Amino acid sequence: MGTTPTFPTLTVVRHPLVQHKLRLLRDRETPTKIFKELVDEIAMLMAYEATADLALEDAAVDTPLERTIGRRVAGKKLTLVPILRAGLGMVEGVLRLVPSARVGHIGLYRDHDTLEPVDYYFKVPGDAAERDFVVLDPMLATGGSAVSAVSSLKKAGATRIRFLCLVAAPEGVRRLADAHPDVGVFAASLDRELHAQGYILPGLGDAGDRLFGTR
Repeated sequence: MGTTPTFPTLTVVRHPLVQHKLRLLRDRETPTKIFKELVDEIAMLMAYEATADLALEDAAVDTPLERTIGRRVAGKKLTLVPILRAGLGMVEGVLRLVPSARVGHIGLYRDHDTLEPVDYYFKVPGDAAERDFVVLDPMLATGGSAVSAVSSLKKAGATRIRFLCLVAAPEGVRRLADAHPDVGVFAASLDRELHAQGYILPGLGDAGDRLFGTR
């Protein structure tokens, strides 16, 4: 993993398996079925890194031979919050790593003219202040949806939030950091830039279309 002074909130997950799978994910010839599997696998590998600093507490456990003290994640269960619809493709991978996690949902879409997010659905556990949240979205592009999603979580009481994406644009990382400097971003790649229509370059295309076969 690595951060830079230019992007202090961003951690790029440089694990060899993440980087290998990301190259396959970028390939325009990768079919929908394989694309889904790759998103799932990368999300699980990245979640391992993104949860590395979760708080732990002592807890007794009876082994087959004796009682001892082990460690468990402290507090309420981790809550995953995919941004609909593309974020759904990352949920199952993270759940395989943290099967007890709760899942909320945030419905946002980007207006194609203004490139700004439009909010249409929000549902998370009621005890948000007591939970750690991981927001899931394959792309951190303009940053509008990310900022809106995090703002909605904070209004609901959340204070511990991470943002997990596959590829990020510098513009999106800066915008999220300016609005929410307390939210760490985990990405498999910091890509070069956005083009005029707000897509990441080199990117991997429209993640939602490629996940659900609507391209």
